[in-house]
Formats: sequence, structure tokens, C-alpha cells
Amino acid sequence: MIVIEILIAGIALFHVFAFVMESVLWETPRARRIFNTTPETARATRVLALNQGVYNLFLAAGLVWSLTATDPVGYETKIFFLSCVVIAGVVAGFTVSKRVFIVQAVPALIALALVLTSSN
Repeated sequence: MIVIEILIAGIALFHVFAFVMESVLWETPRARRIFNTTPETARATRVLALNQGVYNLFLAAGLVWSLTATDPVGYETKIFFLSCVVIAGVVAGFTVSKRVFIVQAVPALIALALVLTSSN
């Protein structure tokens, strides 16, 4: 069970990192390098990035909630928010890059499979 919790915590931290990059640091050289954008594109898309970052923060909050809630709510919340992360990662994999699928969806798929096969 501790492996699942560590994995979920790591996924939550990834989404906090994404929030910071998209909502706070979007126009910085580091964020532009990570997201492969130019200064002009970053400036033009900063409001969209802010919105996307907030969604990532909601995913992180839900994952943290899943780690702190008692069962059955904790178990069900893990399934719901990990499923949301998987869906977001699949969509981003098709629309942005396959790298996003690997970084976002694959860890969530692994965690989801572990949650579903663990004894609750």
C-alpha cells in the first residue's frame, strides 16, 4: 500500500509542478524550454496556460485528498482522480505530444492498476 501512496504523491507533485510552470512561470526561459514555446507564443497563450495550470492544481488537490481520506472515500477518490489524470494524459498525448502521454498518463495508469488490484 505504501508503494501506491508514494506513486500517487509523486503524481500529485508532478501536477503541482505543472501548475507552477503553466500558471506562474509560463513566460520564463525554463517553462518555454519545457513546453517548446517562443517568447511570442508564451505571451500570446499565457491566459490559456494559466487556466490549464489551475486544472493541474485541481488534479493534485484531488490526489492529495485521496491520500488523506479514509476508505471507502479514499479508495474511490483515488480511482476517480487517477482516471482523470489518465484521460487528461491520453488527450494530451494525441493533441500535444506522445511525451506528455508517457510522463502523465503512464504513471497514473500504473497507480490506477495497483489501486484496483490492491485489497481495499
